[in-house]
Amino acid sequence: MIKEKLVLAYSGGLDTSYSLKKLSQENYEVHAVSVNTGGFSKQEIDTIEKKAYEIGAHTYKNINALKSYYNKIVRYLIYGNVLKNNTYPLSVSAERIIQAIEILEYAKKNDAKYIAHGSTGAGNDQVRFDMIFQVLAPEIKIITLIRDQELSREEEIEYLKNNGVDIPWEKAKYSINQGLWGTSVGGAETLTSKKPLPESAFPSVLKKNNSEELELEFKLGELYAVNQKKGDPVQLIQEIHNIAKDFAIGRDVHVGDTIIGIKGRVGFEAAAPIIIIKAHHLLEKHTQSKWQQFQKDQLANFYGMQLHEGHYLDPVMRDIENYMKSSQSSVNGKVFIKLHPYRFELLGIDSPNDLMQAKFGSYGEMNKGWSSEEAKGFIKIFSNASRIYQNTNKNK
Repeated sequence: MIKEKLVLAYSGGLDTSYSLKKLSQENYEVHAVSVNTGGFSKQEIDTIEKKAYEIGAHTYKNINALKSYYNKIVRYLIYGNVLKNNTYPLSVSAERIIQAIEILEYAKKNDAKYIAHGSTGAGNDQVRFDMIFQVLAPEIKIITLIRDQELSREEEIEYLKNNGVDIPWEKAKYSINQGLWGTSVGGAETLTSKKPLPESAFPSVLKKNNSEELELEFKLGELYAVNQKKGDPVQLIQEIHNIAKDFAIGRDVHVGDTIIGIKGRVGFEAAAPIIIIKAHHLLEKHTQSKWQQFQKDQLANFYGMQLHEGHYLDPVMRDIENYMKSSQSSVNGKVFIKLHPYRFELLGIDSPNDLMQAKFGSYGEMNKGWSSEEAKGFIKIFSNASRIYQNTNKNK
């Protein structure tokens, strides 16, 4: 019997391992695919590949999507200083979008009629994966065994053991998802509204108790150099992570609305994203006009929400990306930072586009570009609308 070609989004975890074994025993030729958006070592990739073939994969492919991830998504999160609910740098939600796109492109290139993933019916990822697949390839059928069969963890383990896959599946106390744009951390504490994550939950351990200076340079809003060492943005993000992780910087817990309408908490560790976004934002405050900053804040907040909820393919997202890229023409210069255990300081900037120019006047000190009479006239006109309203509504 000729088997139907199926591409499985494969992570090597319990859910995707169950899906791989079950589907390979049915009428499917399973091609397991994982997408590297950061956090994979060569050894981990080799281990995942070995496990995939042992369980029953016809082929295994690891796609390196770091550059694609940066170019299509991360750069715009930096341009927009995107932090969901002013906290979370969209570490996982941004990854899932690019993973879905890469897996789908692989499926189309290999003429697969089916595509599968291991999402449950209670999370955000099912929405992100399915929306990308349905919009870009409605002809490919989506299979989600864990969601459709409402399987428990124990049922999955029992099935795998009965079919010769006796790998220890003890659930780790904390679920860790590492990527280029941060690491998510989930555990028993994040299922409550009041408990903090303990120190032991975070993957990076505090190693440095001193202070250390860090210099970031941006050109057209993109990372150009770290400590005067030039490189491509992906390399520089990884370099910042390697420097800052020893200070245990970038830890927090995000509280937000899930796509399916319930509130959720997730811990995260994102030293590089938080430092980059805050440094970039400081540089923008010096180099952009007031109204550029105002309008971009509104669009960036909307952009982050749409990305989080899987609406990446809506054309409005490309419109906003074009605006955000255009807004970066003057965002050039260096930002000086000081790292401390668990925190960092933004010390200042040096930019050829700095709008804080003493020759036009020093705030709270001296006016050089206008006379005192001009200032008084400006204030009178500036207050005109309020004076008219208050005079008309004296009885209120």
